[in-house]
This record gives sequence, structure tokens and C-alpha cells, in this order.
Amino acid sequence: MPQFIAPDVLVHASFLDAMGEFVEEGDGERSLLVHEMERYAGSWHRADVFAGYVERLNAEPLEETPRVEGWVPSTTLWYVEGDTFLGRLAIRHRLNPFLRELGGHIGYAVRPTARRRGYATAMLAGSLPVARRIGIDPVLVTCDTTNTASRKVIEAVGGVLEDQRGGKLRFWIRTGS
Repeated sequence: MPQFIAPDVLVHASFLDAMGEFVEEGDGERSLLVHEMERYAGSWHRADVFAGYVERLNAEPLEETPRVEGWVPSTTLWYVEGDTFLGRLAIRHRLNPFLRELGGHIGYAVRPTARRRGYATAMLAGSLPVARRIGIDPVLVTCDTTNTASRKVIEAVGGVLEDQRGGKLRFWIRTGS
């Protein structure tokens, strides 16, 4: 049964396979991973580099963690089944101007070979209690205006469309009762 885990070196091989799938796919859902792919792709295969990447991701929720200028603290969760990486989800703890307009609180990506199995819906639904524990209610979730599958996922977990900006649909989802 798939579950969320904190980033972990135990899924290293499967993570690399998934990143290969995103690269082959080109633009689209991999946009969530572009920064990491550009920074690490040439060396992710090395166990020490991957371990450092995992350590950095797990430190991101802390305010004192150094981060790229303008980035906010975030919690990254990996969706796995056993040692198979299925997808990634990031919960941004607050909105900066860019995130308020286009990025939202939650971004997710499911590896191409694991799509159309309900994982994205399960991931987004499962992220709402985590966001609530962080103190976020409601959450802003966005998707490209042309991404019908993502729109259906967001609406399936209670997303209410606010508007469209910059090629993105902007939805709000309650995390509390």
C-alpha cells in the first residue's frame, strides 16, 4: 500500500528511475523538480550526493535552514510503495508573492509510469492534514489551465476555483473541519 515518507536514501534507485522518466517526458509535471534536477542530476547517482540531497530536503521545514533567496520553508514528502518512488509532494509553509500568484502552498508530481492510478488524488488528500498541522488553512493549489487531470485531482479533494492568473487556475482547499 502506498504511503508518505520523509525523503530517504532507501528509495535511491527508484528515485533515479523516476527522474529519468521525468526527463524523457519533457516539460509538464516535472516542473516541480526542475531546480533539483538541474542542481543534482549529474551526480545524484553517487550515494554521498544523494544522501546530502535527502538531508537538505529534510531540513527545509526549519526556518533557520539556508535556502535560495525568496524561497520559503517547505515540507517534502515522497509517496512510495515499498522501495518504489511513486511521486513527490511539497508543502510550502507560507506564500511569497510568486507562490500567491502562481505556485500555491502545495505542489505534487507523480512519475509518468505511475499515473492514472489515483496516486495524485491520494497524495493531495493526504497532504491536507499535514498542512493543517503546520498551521495552513486553507491551502492554495494551482495547476496549468490546460492540465485537466490535475484540475480533476484538485476538485476531487474539495478545491474551489478562485480565478485564473498567468496561465494557472487557482484553487483553495480547506484543511480543517
